[in-house]
Amino acid sequence: MISPHPSAKTASFATTNAVFIGRSIRLSLRNVEALIMAIALPIMLMLLFTYVFGGALDPGGNYVNYVVPGIILLCAGFGSSITAVDVAQDMTNGIIDRFRTMPIRSISVITGHVAASLVRNLIATAVVIGVAFLVGFRPSANFAEWLMAFGVIVLFILAFTWLYAAIGLVASSPSAASAYGFALLFLPYLSSAFVPTDTMPDWLQGIANRQPITPVIETIRGLLTGTPIRENAWWAVGWCAFILLASVVWAMRVFSRKAGRR
Repeated sequence: MISPHPSAKTASFATTNAVFIGRSIRLSLRNVEALIMAIALPIMLMLLFTYVFGGALDPGGNYVNYVVPGIILLCAGFGSSITAVDVAQDMTNGIIDRFRTMPIRSISVITGHVAASLVRNLIATAVVIGVAFLVGFRPSANFAEWLMAFGVIVLFILAFTWLYAAIGLVASSPSAASAYGFALLFLPYLSSAFVPTDTMPDWLQGIANRQPITPVIETIRGLLTGTPIRENAWWAVGWCAFILLASVVWAMRVFSRKAGRR
């Protein structure tokens, strides 16, 4: 006997993700202040270090070529941190419970935030690089090197966006997620982003050389400006892949526990 109220067919994975990606992009466009800050803050830091500190750090005037790779990652990190707040907002305002009543995979709300963050961050990165050219950035990279640098940047954004998404899932509120995410934004300052690590105290060099940000920056710097990369490329890819895998697993488990199902 045919039921008069047949159960709704679950939407496909591609359709569900497309809907949630569109939703997250629209939310990003509506949050104009966060979007502006994600672009303006790295630009302000680049101008500050180039024109205020650059002459002291590099009297030859080439400091802008040194600092831009670090600013690119700082831009990506700040843009990714917004994901933690967005995810925490969804987890605490009751909308996940509503999604669970629909014939969709509710985990797609997280992948939607991640995809939207990637788009948002790539746009912000392009703007930052454009401003860098205006203030004197002159890379020596060919097309293949630009392509490889782009790949490293995308991998870094994905890894840290998923990490921030996991932080947003475990945070008790959007404000807590913002505070946790803000702590990670200090990592670029303890790396080779703004000064070579060999200028730091010995105890700090050990931290700076072994944390994930330094090899990523050195890889991008080497690809764009021709500085030695050595083993940094392997460490950069390895760190990003490890953070990405660990963050995805963490996020999936936390979401499954909190939302009741994937």
